[in-house]
Amino acid sequence: MSEKPGLRRRAREAALQVLFAAEGGVLDPEAVEQTYEEVMREFSLPRRASQRARELALGVAQNRKAIDERIAGASARWKLDRLARVDRNVLRIATYELLFEAQTPAAVVIDEAVEIARRFAGGESPGFVNGVLDAIARERDRA
Repeated sequence: MSEKPGLRRRAREAALQVLFAAEGGVLDPEAVEQTYEEVMREFSLPRRASQRARELALGVAQNRKAIDERIAGASARWKLDRLARVDRNVLRIATYELLFEAQTPAAVVIDEAVEIARRFAGGESPGFVNGVLDAIARERDRA
């Protein structure tokens, strides 16, 4: 995609909002689609960024099992359900991009995820997100 980095980040942030809200119930594609419609009423995003947010959220929902397995493997000391919802969903979006959208460089995906964690979670979350995603990216590159 050739959109500005600002729009890509806004799309990731909107996808985070969708996943965060959908995770209150069942995180499946149908729930994500419904939640996407509700969340997008609150966002003022250009069409491409809105579509990108939808792609990311649905991609996570459709591949959640594989994504969650990778995150669990890379965060061995933390059970996935014990992670803060923001951290878990930031990791899911970035892991989806790392595993299923290889055209975006890993360094960009990781940097964006760290910045989003810094904005929405704070504390030690950015460092944790960075460490987990770095491990996932290294494992992906070895495969």
